[in-house]
Amino acid sequence: MKKLLTALSVAMISMNSIADDAAIIKNLKQLGAEQVEVKSSPIKGLKTAVTDQGILYVSEDGKYVLQGKLFELNGNKIVDVSAKALMATLESYENEMIVYPAKNEKHVVTVFMDITCGYCHKLHSQIKEYNDLGITLRYLAFPRKGMDKTAEQMEAIFTAKDKAYALNEAEKGNLPTQLKTPNIVKKHYDLGVQFGVRGTPSIVTSTGELIGGYLAPKELLAALEG
Repeated sequence: MKKLLTALSVAMISMNSIADDAAIIKNLKQLGAEQVEVKSSPIKGLKTAVTDQGILYVSEDGKYVLQGKLFELNGNKIVDVSAKALMATLESYENEMIVYPAKNEKHVVTVFMDITCGYCHKLHSQIKEYNDLGITLRYLAFPRKGMDKTAEQMEAIFTAKDKAYALNEAEKGNLPTQLKTPNIVKKHYDLGVQFGVRGTPSIVTSTGELIGGYLAPKELLAALEG
């Protein structure tokens, strides 16, 4: 009997969790979110909702919603919990990234970039300097105007047989002549929106911290080691 009660108790907890998640998903979709994934959060009584509109924190009954960044204060270190929740998705796109590896790698950053962005072009022109400092750069696509012609050009680049060569050529002004439907690019763009990217370049560190805007090689190294 005791084992049965324990099993029933576990089942009820699981069912309640599913019911609560369903209520959260339903309420957020009524607010306009199209894609919602509910996860646990480090705060008792709240759950993390990863949506196509960004990350939200929702009460377990789905009635209250908090929008904004969640940070963990760990001594002198501040951890961006919100961005950290997206890192598994970001890493799952590794094979779709355009990577410029450092020979003596010390840091890995992921850059949301747009081929029409002047500061992205400046950053790209300094790839060797970043690499020489031990920084590996990985690119994801973030066409600032959405799924337009630039997105179609970037899809051609990010699906090319030699992605790095295609991007290098584009940076020289030799843009793809054959456009492609931005499927991979749309995925990257949506992830950027979830991270809170508002412009390019936007740099994501290995811990999930978002650095908005261009940083020169030595400045980026200082930020990563600060």
